[in-house]
Amino acid sequence: MTRTRTAMLAALTLVAGASGTALAAHSASAGAAAPACTVDYKVQNDWGSGFTAAVTVTNNGAATSAWSLGWTYAGSQKVTNGWNAKVSQSGAAVTAANESYNGTLSTGGSASFGFQATYSGTNAVPAAFTLNGVTCNVDGGGPTDPTDPTDPTDPPETGDRVDNPYEGAKVYVNPEWSAKAAAEPGGARVANQPTGVWLDRIAAINGVNGGMGLRDHLDEALAQKGSGELAVQLVIYNLPGRDCAALASNGELGPTEIDKYKTQYIDPIAAILADPKYAGLRIVTTVEIDSLPNLVTNVSGRPTATPNCDVMKANGNYQKGVGYALNKLGDIGNVYNYVDAGHHGWLGWDDNFGPSAEMFKTAATTEGATVGDVHGFIVNTANYSALKEDHFTITDSVNGTSVRQSKWVDWNRYTDELSYAQAMRDKLVSIGFDRNLGMLIDTSRNGWGGTARPTGPGATTNVDTYVNGGRYDRRIHLGNWCNQSGAGLGERPQAGPAAGIDAYVWMKPPGESDGASKEIENDEGKGFDRMCDPTYQGNARNGNSPSGAMPDAPVSGHWFSAQFQELMKNAYPPLS
Repeated sequence: MTRTRTAMLAALTLVAGASGTALAAHSASAGAAAPACTVDYKVQNDWGSGFTAAVTVTNNGAATSAWSLGWTYAGSQKVTNGWNAKVSQSGAAVTAANESYNGTLSTGGSASFGFQATYSGTNAVPAAFTLNGVTCNVDGGGPTDPTDPTDPTDPPETGDRVDNPYEGAKVYVNPEWSAKAAAEPGGARVANQPTGVWLDRIAAINGVNGGMGLRDHLDEALAQKGSGELAVQLVIYNLPGRDCAALASNGELGPTEIDKYKTQYIDPIAAILADPKYAGLRIVTTVEIDSLPNLVTNVSGRPTATPNCDVMKANGNYQKGVGYALNKLGDIGNVYNYVDAGHHGWLGWDDNFGPSAEMFKTAATTEGATVGDVHGFIVNTANYSALKEDHFTITDSVNGTSVRQSKWVDWNRYTDELSYAQAMRDKLVSIGFDRNLGMLIDTSRNGWGGTARPTGPGATTNVDTYVNGGRYDRRIHLGNWCNQSGAGLGERPQAGPAAGIDAYVWMKPPGESDGASKEIENDEGKGFDRMCDPTYQGNARNGNSPSGAMPDAPVSGHWFSAQFQELMKNAYPPLS
């Protein structure tokens, strides 16, 4: 992710970098002509042994139908791949030539491209650039350069990569979801909220049953964007052997179909997102919900193991698929990848927390991906864990017994999603992810309002009465996940709500089912999971408790009117 940015120098401003590196320029005076070209070179991500950079070249000379930008590194930098330009290197000299679609540079016109490179030692900004052999003015540093005349608190220009893609931006409202919400009694109150667009099968890329495809959504996003900034949220969700522990969200690809995942799913998505037409959008991708944590918690040696998860751990296709997606999508300059990190009621225990973080890093360094391809992580996606429990903390005790020993907490380290997200972020940074990593929390269904919402702590008879009487999350068990009775809409989507949190989001569109209450034939590869059956009495993954699911639910992803009404009724903050 970009955690530094440079500012384009005014046409006649010539400065030397703090390191002593001079900026290449024509000699200038107050009356001199503008330089023939200017270059904006930004190091977007730097993880100590490699980096990604974005470059914009502006032509102030005569129009040209082809361009070639050159520079020389003073250090050991080696370009490994590029996008939106043909980038090559000979020794320390680098050349970036136009692609077939962006060769024309009119007078005053600009072209942008990006690349990834490795290095050791220092990573100094190049001292000089040439456009078709003509020397350009360049900017010499980022916010740490004391000669940079730009206030680092200035908002970025349109299209610039930013620390938080939600900050200062509208977020895309999916018109298909919005229409369904608005058609419900009372639904107009939330129909204008932004939700994620789920690409949960290959056919979704072009649109299913006459519905909107990916390009349709991006074109609509451009229309909604107007002259400001806009983020559009996509859920990348089609791994081979998908969701090995929950039959309701199984997918179309078998456990071994990793090549099909790459060539027929990720590659076409990447090609569309890389279209220069969409370069001005901030594209947020949430990558493969509920995949990697399964390889920690639901494999042999655990009471929650399933044969399907053992298969996926053995063949490595979850890690390969996530790594491939991060690599391909991370190469696109305006894409912000967020990886799924489960939720506190899944990974908050000591034997899950650290191993899961390590699993995330393994996937993020597989199939050509690097930690630099990860802008952040998302927690609680399509789940119900409360954002913040106010009436008890993990350090409380009752009559000398720790809250951690209550049946609800059950030795977990965390009581809610905010504390879990912040702790997981710290852990991920400690093992090598970017120190400015951003987190997202899905609050679409974790409001738990209505008449059952406690207004104070529970009775101090014992730790169970204390916790159960005060907890907002009214599920029967933390492991329950399917169409939960009593759930409500949570905090409305918002940017930068807490330390380390890029946004609260509604990634799971409220009103879309988690799974069918009974077996329903479908052509989407989605099975029947007893956790969606309201009569089911549970398994090891939910402490052998009743499922808490609502009755008469359709197949996952299909509209469930009764659930949408339940969510509005129990919304917290309440709907007006």
